[in-house]
Amino acid sequence: MTAAPRRTTVLSPDGTRINVEVHGPDDAPAIVLSHGWTCSTHFWRPVAEHLGTDHRVVCYDQRGHGASSHPRRHGYSVAALADDLCAVLEAVLGPEERAVVGGHSMGAMTIMAAADRPRFARRAAAVLLASTGSTALPASSRVLPGAARFPRLGAAAHRLLLGSMLPLGPLTPLTRAALHYVTMAPDADPAMVDYCARIVHACAPVARGRWGKVLAHLELDRGLAHLDMPSVVVAGTRDRLTPIAQARHIRGLLPNCERFIEVTGAGHMTPLEAPETVAGALADLAAAHLRTPVAHREETA
Repeated sequence: MTAAPRRTTVLSPDGTRINVEVHGPDDAPAIVLSHGWTCSTHFWRPVAEHLGTDHRVVCYDQRGHGASSHPRRHGYSVAALADDLCAVLEAVLGPEERAVVGGHSMGAMTIMAAADRPRFARRAAAVLLASTGSTALPASSRVLPGAARFPRLGAAAHRLLLGSMLPLGPLTPLTRAALHYVTMAPDADPAMVDYCARIVHACAPVARGRWGKVLAHLELDRGLAHLDMPSVVVAGTRDRLTPIAQARHIRGLLPNCERFIEVTGAGHMTPLEAPETVAGALADLAAAHLRTPVAHREETA
């Protein structure tokens, strides 16, 4: 997208201020996107560019990320993620309007956490879950070498990494290489690796650590049974953070999974590594399951 997004702030029920950005025409079908751990609205820009001007693309910063406010200590939970998503949907959609809702990693976990809420079911016509997991994330992760051979040790080490609040320090070739290894495939576009590294380094260490502790004890399998709207699952075959076995597990629990897309050779950051694939899947869901809105709620910055 070349035009600057329209910005607004949405208040979550606990008073947390959520930064929202809207791209595209107000009368276009709506796609609402929720980013993952340590990311921000910037993460979705490549996907939004591929979606063009035929859709209204709504992105928001998860609490503690980007331009959204940081909650108090007790404000980091999967319930809070669901609260924020439902608040955004109510604020940006017209009275009877529905949207395709897409999430990456923690953003897809947000969708799972909101799945049993009537407000979410009323607003979500279809969902896309990209590069995510629903249970036992530390045990399934393959970030650390040898984790598969020593599962208990690997799970404990992954929990420590998830909950770390140590600063990442300046963006250097070494930290860039480490993030590349963890999040993306070895042959990922160097420009996208740089882009990803800048986004992750911008995340506050406290928010990164507190959300990491939430992810370390995540259990969302029950929520998947409530996602009975059309769904698409996207996963990279070289994902170390949420290996593709997690995606296959999710597919098996979804009541109405229309497509399972394996992105060959991609790592965890599929919206950056294969934005055209993710955008195409979102556009297909919008074409199949959305009507052009008759009325749209006015936004105020």
